[in-house]
Amino acid sequence: MASDRSILGERELNRALLALQLLLERGRGSIPKVLERVAGLQAQYAPSMYIGLAARMEGFERPQLDRALERRSVVQGTLLRATIHLVSRKDYWPMAIAIRRARRQAWLNTSYRRDYSATQMAAAARKLRARLGDGTMSRKEIHELLGSDSRVTNGANIWLDLVRVPPSGTWARRRADLYAAAEHWLGPPPTVEEADGTELLVRRYLGGFGPATPAEIANWAGMHPRRLAPVVERLKLRTFVREDGAELVDLPRAPLPDPETPAPVRFLPTWDATLLAHARQTGILPEEYRPKLFSSKSPQSFPSFMVDGRVAGIWRYQKGKVKLEPFGRLDAAARRALREESERLLELHR
Repeated sequence: MASDRSILGERELNRALLALQLLLERGRGSIPKVLERVAGLQAQYAPSMYIGLAARMEGFERPQLDRALERRSVVQGTLLRATIHLVSRKDYWPMAIAIRRARRQAWLNTSYRRDYSATQMAAAARKLRARLGDGTMSRKEIHELLGSDSRVTNGANIWLDLVRVPPSGTWARRRADLYAAAEHWLGPPPTVEEADGTELLVRRYLGGFGPATPAEIANWAGMHPRRLAPVVERLKLRTFVREDGAELVDLPRAPLPDPETPAPVRFLPTWDATLLAHARQTGILPEEYRPKLFSSKSPQSFPSFMVDGRVAGIWRYQKGKVKLEPFGRLDAAARRALREESERLLELHR
């Protein structure tokens, strides 16, 4: 790895992440290319995909994503951290292959699932695959086939790669209850080794969130750091030092904007990946505000808005208007910028 012992503070890391996530300047590429740039988008709540893309793409409109899902150039599947993500067709199989072993081991090691073995889950997956064929099944039909125990249906989804099929899991039909086998919907997996898929994961993460520690990459991917270590070691990465002494890695020639670069206001969806623990050191979500977005009392999280690159409050769409709940006082310039940006958000809801 090429060494650059520059010390990076929170402000440098904040602006780097905003630039990579297209939150400093919106991108103009295709949806698949944007998703590859930002390392995919979380999609547990279907509207989050649309809101996340609107924050990152110039001129984005809802039908664009609907068409991309229907044309299968992008896909929703259970991937990183066993969470639903929207990724490009190109990225789906390498990511799925990279995390497959880790997902299965994590599932088997969870105490309340220890009544079941890998052999049993593989059998359930074969049964489901045979019934699916080249078609689709609803969640209800899957439960009828495999039984009411959610541990079995969830486990089958780890031993068989399933994707969400439109129109389910879209803005118009938010309930994600229609599934197909990934090998039917996208075609059979390419010849990709786990190490190759893991390298793609590392590159995608650094391309969307770097510079970062290997532990942060592993946290995002839902893998143990030791599985990433050989890949990180062999890649030609440059290194930095964070103010707390942690060593950071990054892709060669990745942008590091001036820390004083102005950051425009942006509206983020629920569960935006920039707000999660792996990106904690960027200061995008001030720690004093974290409980306001994530807590046991609000398991679904809240959509938020950023001012100067930091979360400054939450928002909601209500009765045809965007309602803001700032966490502190906003100056006149910020209020004006939020009003202008909220018009874009209103267009998305119409």
